[in-house]
Amino acid sequence: MKIVVLTGSPRRNGNSAYLAEQFIKGAQEKGHEIYRFDCAFKQVEPCRACNRCGMDGPCVIKDDFNELRPHLIAADMVVFATPMYYFGISAQMKRVIDRFYAINGQIKGHYKKAAYLMTYADTAKKEAEPMLLHYHTLMDYLGWESVGEVVASGVWTAGSIRNTRYPEQAYQLGKSL
Repeated sequence: MKIVVLTGSPRRNGNSAYLAEQFIKGAQEKGHEIYRFDCAFKQVEPCRACNRCGMDGPCVIKDDFNELRPHLIAADMVVFATPMYYFGISAQMKRVIDRFYAINGQIKGHYKKAAYLMTYADTAKKEAEPMLLHYHTLMDYLGWESVGEVVASGVWTAGSIRNTRYPEQAYQLGKSL
């Protein structure tokens, strides 16, 4: 299976990046092909809503999304790994998701699996609900099947996730595919 892993953290060694690494490790052990796109370290401009792409054509913006585009279209699965930043997905990942608009006709209604890996500092479950709702709404719109979620609460400082159960959950999710 071809899997695209989108990471949203601007911390190279951040908690959500570590979850992504563990997922990748499990998936690679099962023989899956992984393409990782670190949203925060790529130049991806926000969608300009010019509609020149017609939701299914070339985007007028020439940036690193063009590198990701063919991988998203060909993927059997897309994994979203993001920290919570001010009660939402990271801005770096949001820019990438907004650019899905230009390939909408090639990904919407084309069956894919998906998974969601998120980290946040708080321990209140209700704080994660808006992000999960956004993810589920996106899955419903695209017609993709969510095959798993790892919601890691109580991890704030970089590396604090390493001594929790969450990395093993991400690894097992990748290995279960």
